[in-house]
Amino acid sequence: MQPLDDQYYDRLNEIAAAIQDSENLTMYLDEEEDEYYNALRTEFEPMLSALHHQVASEAPLQLVTFEKYLLEPPFEGLYLPRVLGFAVLRGEITDQYKYVRPNDHFKEILLAICKSVHFDQLKKRIGQSITVGFALSSDIWITNLMSLVENKRIRYFLQQQKQDRFRDLKDREDIYRRYSNQFRHEQYHSADFPKTLGEMKANFSALRQFLLKRFETGAGNDSLKAQITGFLNNKEFQGSEEYLEMLAICGNFVDLDPAERKAFATHFERERRSFQEFDLRYLRFLVSLYKSPGIDAVNDERMSQAVDKMYKDRIADYYRIADKIHNLGYVHPDAIEAVQEFYNTHEGLSVETECLRQLVITYFTRLVKGLTEREYNDYFELTKIFSLYMKIFGNQQFNQDVEKLSMNYINKLLLTYTDKRAKDYQDIKRFVSTQFVDFNFLSDKEVVEMFKTRRKRKKKSDEE
Repeated sequence: MQPLDDQYYDRLNEIAAAIQDSENLTMYLDEEEDEYYNALRTEFEPMLSALHHQVASEAPLQLVTFEKYLLEPPFEGLYLPRVLGFAVLRGEITDQYKYVRPNDHFKEILLAICKSVHFDQLKKRIGQSITVGFALSSDIWITNLMSLVENKRIRYFLQQQKQDRFRDLKDREDIYRRYSNQFRHEQYHSADFPKTLGEMKANFSALRQFLLKRFETGAGNDSLKAQITGFLNNKEFQGSEEYLEMLAICGNFVDLDPAERKAFATHFERERRSFQEFDLRYLRFLVSLYKSPGIDAVNDERMSQAVDKMYKDRIADYYRIADKIHNLGYVHPDAIEAVQEFYNTHEGLSVETECLRQLVITYFTRLVKGLTEREYNDYFELTKIFSLYMKIFGNQQFNQDVEKLSMNYINKLLLTYTDKRAKDYQDIKRFVSTQFVDFNFLSDKEVVEMFKTRRKRKKKSDEE
């Protein structure tokens, strides 16, 4: 957690002063009517939201400090329900949908809300956040939090938000996904960069999550470059899995100037030659990056420039074939031939071939998602390339990925072209009836079912 820059601190003070001078606040304190507090929200929460977004974009490591300032009385509880939601989702979770460590920031904000003189106003907008936060927390943690709430009425309100059905993993996963989806366009992640080996081991997974979320949303990361560079320069961290992952993150996603790129390459090549199975570990992590937040040609080319391809290992093998695909294009006969040759000389289930499949499916996905419904003939032509790569790879997961991509596009076409007698519809039907069966995407029976004309049931009045 970093201290807040003066520009943000000064702006917060300006907003706090304006809140205290607001006529809406005076009216609310005099009348205690909901409409005046809602008017206060309408007046100032957009300002606080805009400033929060600015800090999240420009200085994400200061977000927690920023949110702590909002707990001060002059802000009158404004924007705290939203901040509570950020705190709930910012906590790192396990595959069991439980917090990895106690979410102290969530606790601090919730207790501040409970102690606020505006609790009756705030409680109308925090129920779901508390429910999700409690679902992700341990019973002991919740009990300890409850013990800090002296007001029986407020404690009862909190108890009502703890629901036993979220003891079930599937229900926890479901509510977490639905809740987080509400914040999918928000930037709220933050983290601390470690200074010691102990801090690094304890908190790296949260740092990794923060960085990957930043890259996934396309947020600017200039403010993080010095922190990432400092991490890579820390000799205590070198020779570890965490250091390898930071190298992969930096090399693929961070724009470096020539001097920084040279320093990065020095770190990368040192670890590559000294850390056991570095190439295998690196490419395994690269596969996960392909899946989220996603790797494209820009990332590959950025990393490829830093890699010494004269050194013989799996990394050099992968980036040589990746360079060829990016330079020639995956539809070029020479690129397809190179992929076939690469596949003939590498085991089909090796990590480098998995990276290659991820690279190709990324290209397929980008192209198909960019096609409009009118361009379905382009899709028909593209499937010839699909077929070539499916034969080369002979990989079930790759085929399933292509199938999912294709089915999504065909379903989109069928929503557009609904006249079963029209040429467009018949073209699509003929194509699916042959190609999708040949690809084993659908059986003949499933094709018939897809294009079956649904008979409308007559209303009882018509039958009579």
